[in-house]
Amino acid sequence: MTTDEAEMMRSDAVRALNRIVGGGDGCSDADWVGIASEIVQLTSMRVKMLEMDFTAFEGVDVANRTEVRRWLYGFRAEIYLFTVGCLEYPDKTSEAIWTLGASHGSSAPEWSPESWRGKPIKQAPDYPDKAAVTKSLAELKRLPPIVHPREIVRLKEHLRDVARGEAFLLQGGDCAELFDYCEQGAIESKIKLLLQMSLVLIWGADRRIVRIGRMAGQYAKPRSSPMETVNGKQVNSFRGDILNGYQLDERELDPQRLVKAYHHSSATLNYIRAAIASGIADLHRPLDWGLGHVRDPALKAKYSEAVKFLTDMLRFMHTIGAAKNDKLDTVDLFTSHEGLLLEYEESLTRLLDDPLSHSIPAPGQPRPTPRKEYYDTSAHFLWIGDRTRQIDHAHVEFFRGIANPIGVKVGPSTPTSDLLALLRTLNPSCEEGKITLITRYGADKVSQLLPQHIRAVEDSEYRRCVVWQCDPMHGNTRSTATGVKTREFKDILEELRQTLRIHKEQGSYLGGVHLELTGDAVTECLGGSENLDEDDLSTNYTSFCDPRLNEKQALELAFLVADHYRCERLKGEGEPC
Repeated sequence: MTTDEAEMMRSDAVRALNRIVGGGDGCSDADWVGIASEIVQLTSMRVKMLEMDFTAFEGVDVANRTEVRRWLYGFRAEIYLFTVGCLEYPDKTSEAIWTLGASHGSSAPEWSPESWRGKPIKQAPDYPDKAAVTKSLAELKRLPPIVHPREIVRLKEHLRDVARGEAFLLQGGDCAELFDYCEQGAIESKIKLLLQMSLVLIWGADRRIVRIGRMAGQYAKPRSSPMETVNGKQVNSFRGDILNGYQLDERELDPQRLVKAYHHSSATLNYIRAAIASGIADLHRPLDWGLGHVRDPALKAKYSEAVKFLTDMLRFMHTIGAAKNDKLDTVDLFTSHEGLLLEYEESLTRLLDDPLSHSIPAPGQPRPTPRKEYYDTSAHFLWIGDRTRQIDHAHVEFFRGIANPIGVKVGPSTPTSDLLALLRTLNPSCEEGKITLITRYGADKVSQLLPQHIRAVEDSEYRRCVVWQCDPMHGNTRSTATGVKTREFKDILEELRQTLRIHKEQGSYLGGVHLELTGDAVTECLGGSENLDEDDLSTNYTSFCDPRLNEKQALELAFLVADHYRCERLKGEGEPC
């Protein structure tokens, strides 16, 4: 059998399995019973071989789609491996097939937090003082975790709901976080902005919102070149505060900044927790819904409608006493950053108890077997960037072993084959919500590239397993005639609109947005309801890397996304939007 033939047969089998696991859409009753009976029989053999208790499954009714789907779901990965084995080794016994199938899908070598060091690596810093690096890393390894595994597990549960279409992910913050941003005003402004945006999205999408900040650790940035020319002199490029400073006399790579990054991350997260505990997210407090910046009358009318709905809802909840609920006093706000500097990530990766395996079982249920997992405790959520996602390189090797939820940037240079290889390496068990695919093509490329990436994933064993998230920022960066980096708000909006449309056409769910933004009144992105033009960029351009949406542009984008989902919902109910 040729490789192409085997892949085609495997894809056909996976599609059939997904029809079962996904609810059997398109299956006739006869097809359903036939496919389900065969899969139940094969899976039963595997369960018995593993000496697992099969008594609860012996009476499964193959004609009951809900029952079969629920039963099969826990064996999804094993079913896939068995199918691969059957297709490629039809002359083998079932025992041999299981061994071969498992080898086909699980041939990865042993993993450890330092196993990435044996792989090729991109964007690695070349420190001149190796002894100082060793000293800083040793200090980091002695320090306590920044985040707790229980928080990481809670985020994974939320992202599972996003993958199922039951929640929406809002992720935003600075392009390159600076140590100087570790102060009360900057932290509070981002918390408040993310809260306002999430309330608007609740109004439109009618779903729970999962909030992740690009903060408390987003201190490293990939660069196209390690060196740049400034005033005719070659200097190190600014690579983020964790590596060097922006000022020319701070461009030398400094290992002590690794430890400074830890302390600034810890202090930022500590204040986030304190601010939330003190009521910054309390919905009983009035929010500033000022709309003076909106110039378009039609947009202003829509904004006013949304604001009135939200304020009326809060007032009604207060009247009936529901506003006394503690759940209205607080929110979850998780942290994230690009896992670029692997020395730092390795130092904060710890083998810790899995909270779920140490939980108290429900009455009548067996106690879970205690187990440990490797958690990268530098943040709740980390992602692999577009420049470092090579399947056989160091970053993918590191990420495949951690229990955190993971993001992967997907752009114009991402082959479809690489996308599936990444998923099979990073999430071989098809865990729901484990992987977030962060698409970033550019407004002029999204319609050409996104559909094939969606089909590759949704026609594979990862159907409805991933979170699809749109990053409409990075593919739409340009420079002005004077060399200033900027982004057009209309391009950002257009990529987001097209992404929403394409997911609807493909039958998939766009579960989130990933934005570079700030709670300050910066002038870095053109357009929006303020109609910022190139002459306005110099008014308050403070980014040391890529341009960010200001608080008004970010809130406007949230309203526009909310309006899309609201219209879809109203159309489904037979009402005009």
